[in-house]
Amino acid sequence: MPARPITGPVLIVEDDGDVLNALRFALEIEGYDVQIFSTAAALAHAARDSGAACLIVDQGLPDETGLELIARLRRRDITTPAVLITTNLPLALQAQAAALAVPVVEKPLLSNALFATVRSLIDQA
Repeated sequence: MPARPITGPVLIVEDDGDVLNALRFALEIEGYDVQIFSTAAALAHAARDSGAACLIVDQGLPDETGLELIARLRRRDITTPAVLITTNLPLALQAQAAALAVPVVEKPLLSNALFATVRSLIDQA
């Protein structure tokens, strides 16, 4: 029996394969359906029709930044709740994320902060 109620999938975009697989594994243990992507373009394409419950977006993607991806999705009226993960959180990035109403969780993802944020975003949606 899943630990979390079944909702739409959680979509993760992260270019580090080890981090991506670790996140998928941890979220699946929590009972979420998870879809993973290694580029912003791949997630953007999938987000159109996925019925996703939440997006986990790495800031340091090779094809565009995580915040650029989220802003692009918002312009396309894709309002799926999103959380940004990053290793570097300067004040400008914090302000940009706040303007998009996107919570930020810093790497390394050693605490439960990411999973608590995902649960909160899904519960609020």
